[in-house]
Amino acid sequence: MQASPPHPPALRAGLLGFGVVGSGTHSVLTGNRDTIRARAGCPIELTMVATRTASRARASVQADVAVLDDPMALARHPEVDVVIEAMGGTTHARACVLEAIAHGKHVVTANKALLAEHGEEIFESARARGVSVGFEAAVAVSIPIVKALREGLVANEIEWIAGIVNGTSNYVLTQMSAAGRSFADALAEAQALGYAEADPTLDVGGGDAAHKLALLAAIAFGGPPRLDAVHVEGIDGLQATDFLHARRLGHAIKLLAVAQRAEGALQLRVHPALVPRDSLLARVDGRMNGIMVKGNASGVTMYWGAGAGSRETASAVVADLVDLARARRQGAQVAVPALGFHDAALQPPRVGVFAGLCLRHYLRVALDQPEGGAQVLETLARLGVPVTQGAQGRHTLALITGEVAESRITAALDALRALDGVQVKARLRVEDLAGAADGG
Repeated sequence: MQASPPHPPALRAGLLGFGVVGSGTHSVLTGNRDTIRARAGCPIELTMVATRTASRARASVQADVAVLDDPMALARHPEVDVVIEAMGGTTHARACVLEAIAHGKHVVTANKALLAEHGEEIFESARARGVSVGFEAAVAVSIPIVKALREGLVANEIEWIAGIVNGTSNYVLTQMSAAGRSFADALAEAQALGYAEADPTLDVGGGDAAHKLALLAAIAFGGPPRLDAVHVEGIDGLQATDFLHARRLGHAIKLLAVAQRAEGALQLRVHPALVPRDSLLARVDGRMNGIMVKGNASGVTMYWGAGAGSRETASAVVADLVDLARARRQGAQVAVPALGFHDAALQPPRVGVFAGLCLRHYLRVALDQPEGGAQVLETLARLGVPVTQGAQGRHTLALITGEVAESRITAALDALRALDGVQVKARLRVEDLAGAADGG
């Protein structure tokens, strides 16, 4: 009688933190246990939790799951194969992740700030120790954008990435556009609904999107995350009237995260921008995220889905665990490099000077007298800034320029501010990404 094959050993996971991400991960691991086991090829067992809210964790997890109050003890524990970092923050989380790696443990995290700020150190430590760092949940949670860039689009030279990667800001902008709300009112509604934190600065200021962009650019173009190279502007200065003017000019306003290769350099930027209303990104509303990628072989691909949520984040965390379990089953410790490139096989592009960025621009100018509009147009023409679209009321001029360098539009704005009876109320960039229109 032929002996049945041995059952593969379980992947033993330890969980740091039992908040939104941690409890959601536990829920998905237990609720979808059989499906996860069938896809992973072995059980994935949560064996240990370390949290400051021990009573909450004990009330939720099975009796055989150890609950600790010392995260470092979990990071070092010999009966844990992979550490799921769901603590948040960058100080204690960094120390625990590095400790886990030093003890030969794989790491899975949803912490984009940790990797954007300390990714180079963490990824290098993991490479040296021969373990993996999974972070699909760190960017646009339910959207498998890390896997798409690192595996699905592996044959491509990536030309650009443009995304709406912060659901809080996108909800606020959607309310300002659809309901004509002020920024303050739209943000207050988002906070009342639990979509925005009590301190929303990281979201509406663009910092959260910058963390995610630094990670996406590292995967797409090579090199470590370069957070310090990201130009960041938030949405708190936007006015409801700009959404009306943008619509009349055929555009929507979104907070975009853009990484774009141009003339051998890489531009990294987060800022509110006008996008054509027939573009796919213009249709990403509410709390949803949407990311477009242009590859030189694939063309434009679009990824859309939830950018936040407990179970949505857990979906991506568990996907990384399944990848790890599959690799172990095949006898591999690290199947795919964390950032998609082996060692220094590819020299990453240099980061471009922001002043050389060439885009179109939206301007809204307040006029004391209607004839001031002609003066504005004359000044722009004299400084080499063409105007392609415009609409003037008695005391307002809204226009879109042709493509000009950032340095030139800055000089033009200085000249307009020097005019009597003219006030520059708004300047936004206009993104016309090639192939990004519906069906383009």
